[in-house]
Amino acid sequence: MKVTLKIENLKKSFGGLPAIDGVSIEVAAGERRLIIGPNGAGKTTLFNLVTGDLPRDSGSIRLFGEEVSGLPTHRRVHRGLARTYQIITLFPKDSLEDNIALSLLGLSKARWNAFGSLPGSFYLDARRALARVGLEALAKRPLSEVAYGDKRRVEIAMALAQKPRLLLLDEPLAGLSLEERAGMKQLIAAIPRETAVVMIEHDMDTALDLAERITVLHYGRVIVEGTRAEVVSDPRTREVYLGT
Repeated sequence: MKVTLKIENLKKSFGGLPAIDGVSIEVAAGERRLIIGPNGAGKTTLFNLVTGDLPRDSGSIRLFGEEVSGLPTHRRVHRGLARTYQIITLFPKDSLEDNIALSLLGLSKARWNAFGSLPGSFYLDARRALARVGLEALAKRPLSEVAYGDKRRVEIAMALAQKPRLLLLDEPLAGLSLEERAGMKQLIAAIPRETAVVMIEHDMDTALDLAERITVLHYGRVIVEGTRAEVVSDPRTREVYLGT
């Protein structure tokens, strides 16, 4: 079994209080993994450590067999890592295709030309990515003029345009209507298997059927891990997450 992400005894504290306390996780190539837990469990902090947005205190992070704990974010991205964020981080005044083309700039040796524009190939890739999420018709529309659910789709298109081998999705269903959630689930389910997907989500009922394995975090520790049936039936899950 090829391992896409391997985390061993990862620790991170803030003000002396542990946010991630000895977490160890393995994600196989092409796997669909769901990470759940109550507010403050450390889910987004874990993502920030994997991407390099936060430095670890100790422990190991290996991407595709390579230790990356000491690498900056952009070098991890170059190795095949992409993510979305809990809070949308896009450029509202630019078009949808501009947002995606700009995200590709950091992955390429190309730079702005003398006229301040990006290479045309970036826009071809941007439109292909928008087509994958059903937004090609809106490619030239300013981001500020599209619905919130479409902005979530643009974020995923931006990540997919980078051709990642590991995609981290931080609450992709947050703030969406029931209809939008159904569409987003279809979009995520259609991501090719050459990309492993690790997703944080609070809407557990909606997200559970997207995952092959589920990890439950509580106070920065893994307390349960397994299949959907194993995790849902575990009394520790019901106690800390479902409140029963």
